[in-house]
Amino acid sequence: MIGRLNHVAIAVPDLEAAAAQYRDTLGAKVNPPQDEPDHGVTVVFIELPNTKIELLYPLGDESPIKGFLEKNPSGGIHHICYEVEDILAARDQLRAAGARVLGSGEPKIGAHGKPVLFLHPKDFTGTLVELEQV
Repeated sequence: MIGRLNHVAIAVPDLEAAAAQYRDTLGAKVNPPQDEPDHGVTVVFIELPNTKIELLYPLGDESPIKGFLEKNPSGGIHHICYEVEDILAARDQLRAAGARVLGSGEPKIGAHGKPVLFLHPKDFTGTLVELEQV
């Protein structure tokens, strides 16, 4: 069902400093910040030859990243994202297997402009999993 790793998302307390570290220290291609109001985050994508890193920063007081950073003030890995061919079929198959889909269960449009869903971390060894339709 799952395809390639699309990205690893890291919540950061200082988006500018984190982007500079990837660009200046690690020599990575860093894209400009983009606000994603539907998800309550500002994101910066770091392009790597085989995947991406997504830096997450809170956008607004209701951002889920704000709570994550309160518990993890230095930041940390927030979720991993896998690609799927058909997000609705993947959702239905996962639900049938007992996995919990977060939110309403209906896909939202993610930062790449494609449908995404999140799966409960307690069902995946403590890891928040995002699925993105490709």
